[in-house]
Amino acid sequence: MKRIYSFLYAPLFWFGFIGLGIWSVGYLAAPWWTLIILALIAIFVSLISEYWIPYEADWNGNQQDTSRDMAHALVNESSNAVSLLLWGSLLVVVSALLPSTGWWPSNWPVWLQVTLAILVADAGITLAHFASHQLGFLWRLHAVHHSVTRMYGFNGLMKHPLHQAIEGIAGLGPLLLLGMPAPIAAILGYAIAINLLLQHSNVDVKVGALRYIFAWAPVHRFHHIRYGKAGDVNFGFFTNVWDHLLGTAFYTDQYRITTTDLGIGSRPDFPVSYIAQLIEPFRQQTSAAAPQTPTALKNLGIHT
Repeated sequence: MKRIYSFLYAPLFWFGFIGLGIWSVGYLAAPWWTLIILALIAIFVSLISEYWIPYEADWNGNQQDTSRDMAHALVNESSNAVSLLLWGSLLVVVSALLPSTGWWPSNWPVWLQVTLAILVADAGITLAHFASHQLGFLWRLHAVHHSVTRMYGFNGLMKHPLHQAIEGIAGLGPLLLLGMPAPIAAILGYAIAINLLLQHSNVDVKVGALRYIFAWAPVHRFHHIRYGKAGDVNFGFFTNVWDHLLGTAFYTDQYRITTTDLGIGSRPDFPVSYIAQLIEPFRQQTSAAAPQTPTALKNLGIHT
């Protein structure tokens, strides 16, 4: 039973919860806060599944980070909700500035409009993520997310709020200019939360050939390894399309990632508490040499 669940979990979770969001808000015209209820159910399903078939059992235990991760999630998701409430006002402003565009395909079925929104957001967020590993100040903000020493669904929501805003502008800015309607924006915001839960999941999922398309946990875990530039792989948010184009795609099922592989190797002293993490990007920092990439991982062809 567990083996079957390990193959079904990722596609059922992603398509199931996102599909429910599209159906409820897009077709039944349910209020946007329905998506909050669905997201809470998704978090519950994620946690239960992680305890039932964990990839790494130790990652289910609190490492003095649960309350911090909850603070990150509460602040970041609350800001997302506020952004969605402001979306209608932003659309009015953009429509006034660009009154004759009519670029958004409002005549398409809702599910196809959401698919378009996901693909556009995926490009913007992925490229902003890639830039965050190349540019110093962006990395200082993004490092908060990379400081995790275990991976479970809920800490996918752990980001410095300024970095989340940058990714949001990169991913949603083009959609605003295209005139994406507020209901589609709400579904997209919900889909982003669902994807983060799955991308950082501690469920021992088997994704097979879907690893070439979707940036789910088995692929994304390699992005969180602590061996310097070796972790500059798999930047994709929703999909791995941009990684294939950038030459940064990497996956193997012959190396099992453990707690000792995670974190920022050059910053073993990175602060753990929420407030300290908010301040850290603005402090003077010193870095140690990153630990050497394990030979077993090098032999499998990861970038070093």
